Order: sequence, then C-alpha cells, then structure tokens
Amino acid sequence: MQEDVLTYISIFSSAGIGCYGFKEEGFECIATNELLEKRMKIQRYNDKCRYDSGYILGDIKEKNNYKKILEAIDFWKIKHNIKNVDVLIATPPCQGMSVANHKKNLNEHIRNSLVIESIKVIKDILPNFIIIENVRSFLNTICTDIDGKDKKIKDAIDDNLSHLYNLSYNILNFKDYGCPSSRTRTLIIGVRNTLSICPDQLLPERTRELPLREVIGNLPSLKVMGEIDNKDLFHSFKRYQTRMLPWIEELKEGQSAFDNTDNNKVPHTIKNGTIIFNKKKNADKYRRQYWDKVAPCIHTRNDILSSQNTIHPNDNRVFSIRELMLMMSIPYSFKWTKYAEDKLNKMPLIEKQAFLKQEEMNIRQSIGEAVPTIIFKSIAKKIKKFYF
Repeated sequence: MQEDVLTYISIFSSAGIGCYGFKEEGFECIATNELLEKRMKIQRYNDKCRYDSGYILGDIKEKNNYKKILEAIDFWKIKHNIKNVDVLIATPPCQGMSVANHKKNLNEHIRNSLVIESIKVIKDILPNFIIIENVRSFLNTICTDIDGKDKKIKDAIDDNLSHLYNLSYNILNFKDYGCPSSRTRTLIIGVRNTLSICPDQLLPERTRELPLREVIGNLPSLKVMGEIDNKDLFHSFKRYQTRMLPWIEELKEGQSAFDNTDNNKVPHTIKNGTIIFNKKKNADKYRRQYWDKVAPCIHTRNDILSSQNTIHPNDNRVFSIRELMLMMSIPYSFKWTKYAEDKLNKMPLIEKQAFLKQEEMNIRQSIGEAVPTIIFKSIAKKIKKFYF
C-alpha cells in the first residue's frame, strides 16, 4: 500500500532556502542536487532529506550524479511504495541572464543550457508537477536545446514538454505574493496533462505589499561598527572602512552618497593627493532605503555599501543577516549551522566574531540567490490541498 507521503526533487538547489517551504508543508525530499559543498552543508543542517543518499553533490551533467538521482527515486519506490515523484523543482543558475550581471560571458548560452539539463530530468522522471524559477529575462534567453539548435528557453520548454504538461508562464514580482521584498522573477508551473488541475490554480495568492518598517522595524538598532545583538548572532553590524562613514551618515531616506554636495562625502579614492571620484554605474549604489516602502531586491553582494540598495533606513550600515532573512521570508527555524541558535548566542564575543568571519559571506550570498521561502511554501500548500 502506498504511503500518504508527498515527495519532491530539487536540482540546482543552492542552500535550499526556497525548498524549505516544501519541508514546512510536510513534503519529503527524495533527492537534492547542488554543485557547491558549502551550500549543500546548509541543506544538511536543515535535515532536508530523510536519507543521506538524497544529498547529491556535484555537476548534474556528470552521469554518476544523474544516476544517483534515479537511484534515489527507485529506493523510495521500493522503501515507501510511491508510484511517482510529486514535484520537481529546478532553479538553474542565471549567469548571463540577470540584468545585474554586467560582465556577460561570451559562451553564456552554453551555461544557460543548464535549463536543458532540467528538461532532460523532467522528461526522464515525469513528475506530476514541475516548478521552474529564474530571473525576469529567463524565457527570452537563448539556449542550446536537446536537438542542438539555439532557441529561446521558452521555445525549448514548449518543444520538449508541452505535449506532457499544461504549462503556465508567469513574470511576477514576489512582493505582491507574500515576499516582504521586491523580487521580479519568472515562475513556470507545469502540471501533468493527466491531472485535473490548472497550473494557474497553484500560483501564490496575491497579498498587500509589506513596508520595510513592518518587516524589520522591531529589531534593535545597531549603531556601533562590529556590534552583535546579544540575543541574535545573525543581527550584527558588518564592518566597512571607516573612511566611508562620512559618505552615508547624513543621508536621508532615498538619498545616495553620490547626492552629497560636499566632494569629500562623495564616494572616492585618493591617489597621489588627488581625489578620484567613483563611477556612478548604478543609481542604487550607496543608497539609503525607505522605512515605509517595500524592501528592495536582495542581491548576492548585500554585504557592501557600494552594492544595490543595501543601506539601512536609519543605521549607518548594510542590512544584517537577520534583516535579510526577514526580507526574504526565511523563517527563524531555518538553520545556517549544525548548532542551535541559543548555543550560538551564548558563545563569547570572540567566538561569535570568528563564526561570522567564516560563515557570513556564504550565508549572505545564499540569501541573495534564493527563492523566497514563502513563495514555494504557498505553492506546496496548494499542491497538498489538491491531493488531500
């Protein structure tokens, strides 16, 4: 007799932040694939898979890794008597697609063909539902399809899957669907054409935008560089060069350091006694955020003042890890280490500093490349409702 268990597979899963929404809804992860060990460790900390064999580290294009995914499925079919995988989630890397990526790779279409690896897995496994998430420009990006032809990703998906799945293509700003920050993404939902549910029925519900004040306004202010909240290791003031402080300390909400009228307070370097002003390549650099507007899109370089929209509305610092987590709907229960948070918070200051020095960049980058947890949780809840 088949167990009443809902299953999923996740490929290109990074730290598993989005997939954590499926875990919260009781789904079991049969297999998760990720290239970087430091990201996979985070998935292990969160007990994503019931069995160790479900954690598949390495390039999915390598036959041995792909074989491990198929073996994990066969194991679940025997061990738990499942007939099929319920959901396959694919979030292939977006290098060459993101408008924030100014250094385009000349061979980007080859890398973008990682989406074709996703299509291959889908065609082999035939899950009941598929979810593909990526940047806004994803569908119109050129890739090399299974047939060897270069075409738009949307055309490749249609050519390979439209006879098997009812497909819904959506460009959504997740701020309108429960995520407490602006994040415009492509979201593709596919449903096996043998199932009596429309893919649009699985889209997250629209909600009101949440102003930043409602999301992080209750957290303690951090005024001293290097300060760590005694009750929350992940709420800390990330250090930067003190020469930059005058550039931002007088900024009002919405202002950039490039708006300063005093040349000494405009971002610059000094070479041989001469001020050389930084180039204003992006209007969002060194910009203080608004309390009463929705939070900005979180990028991977959320650790520096010169990145896009990173400065706190009041404090002279970038957003803390905890603030970023809340802005990306990552729950407090999500773990970044094998240690419980109460143990981390009881560590001596020098140990806290050492921990952050070692782990902070991986955590921040993982948040910047994640799918907001609430988005996948909402979809998981609707899929579960369809079954039960």
